[in-house]
Amino acid sequence: MKIATRMLLAACLVLTFAACKKQEVAAPVEAAPLTAPASGDDAAWKAYLQDVVARNMGEITNNPFLYYLPAATDPDFEDKYTAQLEQAKNAIARGIVGGNLIAYGSPESARMADIAIASFAGVPADTMKKVKILFIGKPADGERVKAAVAPTGADYVFIEAK
Repeated sequence: MKIATRMLLAACLVLTFAACKKQEVAAPVEAAPLTAPASGDDAAWKAYLQDVVARNMGEITNNPFLYYLPAATDPDFEDKYTAQLEQAKNAIARGIVGGNLIAYGSPESARMADIAIASFAGVPADTMKKVKILFIGKPADGERVKAAVAPTGADYVFIEAK
């Protein structure tokens, strides 16, 4: 009986000390945010925009809609501009439900703002609640886009490309 009692007491002490020993978990290290490329390098801009969008997803779990234009020096710039404009206008016209994110970004901030503004033309007021709109560009262009998005009721976020 004494042996059983001692064994039970020893087990309780071992379990008590084992439960108190906490393992330290290393906090995940977050990479530093990328900066906007100074050049019109397409790959660098795409990586930058993906980084900015990922950092601004918040509680959005759906895949974001991302609209991008290359630098104006691209030989097919006007064709790509027209294609992005049509895609953006068609997507917005179909309707975007809450819980989605739409991001616009480009080394050509003014032209991307033109696409964003044109895509929101004619959208009925307060029909995009809980949709997050992210514009990555120059402050003056951000204000233009903000004015176009405001009537829709969407959550607008401006990120200065720097």
